[in-house]
Amino acid sequence: MRRIALVPLIAALLAGPAAAQSFEGNWSCRDQTSEKAGILTIYGAVYGFASTTFADAASGTGSITGYQDGVGFNDGGLRTARGIQAGRVIPDPNHGVAIQLETSDAIMMLCTPR
Repeated sequence: MRRIALVPLIAALLAGPAAAQSFEGNWSCRDQTSEKAGILTIYGAVYGFASTTFADAASGTGSITGYQDGVGFNDGGLRTARGIQAGRVIPDPNHGVAIQLETSDAIMMLCTPR
């Protein structure tokens, strides 16, 4: 009987790290003025950003480090051109979840699932 009771507990523990990876996918990003800023795509340990501004240096690819509450941007256009250091997964009343892109000083963009 105890073994049967342990199965749901073990399943919940194993699902925890998978649920923490909710930052993967395509995200529609808006800047501080709520204007469309671009599309962020995150899969595995890489990201791609396509800015709505022509020839924006922030567009391109880079590497990330996944964390329990989001990602850290290691390199690429978002890091070098905009100073984005982290993407924090936060609750969103309209979309369920969002990613808040941050520098060391401010929130730069809010990205919602596409």
